Amino acid sequence: MTSPARVLIVEDDPLIRESVAAALVRDGSVVLARSDGTHLASQVDDFRPDLALLDVTLPGTADGFALARSLRRDRDLPVIFVTARDAGADRLAGFGLGADDYVVKPFIVEELVARVRAVLRRLGRVPATLDLGDLVIDEQSAEAVRAGTTLDLTATEYRLLTYLAHERGRILSKTQLLTQVWGYDDYDANLVEVHMSALRRKLELHGPRIVHTVRGFGYVLRPAGGSVAA
Repeated sequence: MTSPARVLIVEDDPLIRESVAAALVRDGSVVLARSDGTHLASQVDDFRPDLALLDVTLPGTADGFALARSLRRDRDLPVIFVTARDAGADRLAGFGLGADDYVVKPFIVEELVARVRAVLRRLGRVPATLDLGDLVIDEQSAEAVRAGTTLDLTATEYRLLTYLAHERGRILSKTQLLTQVWGYDDYDANLVEVHMSALRRKLELHGPRIVHTVRGFGYVLRPAGGSVAA
């Protein structure tokens, strides 16, 4: 079994730091979150991160670029910069340091988690298979199997199911689903309902309901055997 990925976060804004850390923990990662780079070297040696999320503008003498140079000096550590600095020169500087991605604030937390997951997957640090009770999703073959039967899903239904699976146990609004599955948030929310209804029918041919509606809030996936929402 693959051990959980380890993600270092260096971000001085406590709300951003805590929300990103919580989202990554929900996604299965182990997180070390710090507000700046002070005394970080020894902590990194003990923590052994697989990936670093670095704000560029940090308190103290070392900004995120300098911190990245320091962290990468003795280890080939993947880095994603998360910053409000969106000038072309800043982006070029970040990628010039070998950044794996550059995310500009403000951002959607779920999108950042997806970007982290993409980098970790390239490193082989994210399991290719999601096991959720009687439902198994193989992200390499893009197949979902329930109770031993491969589900005949459209590409959109597969993306919808995979996103729900990664966020299992968390209520997701229609806007979140539109943004993450379709890539926009200003379209008719009935689009979500239509595809969700079709996905549920296919899932429920082979077992009890696992995608539940939470009225007034959205949808949540709870693997078979968990508590059921209204």
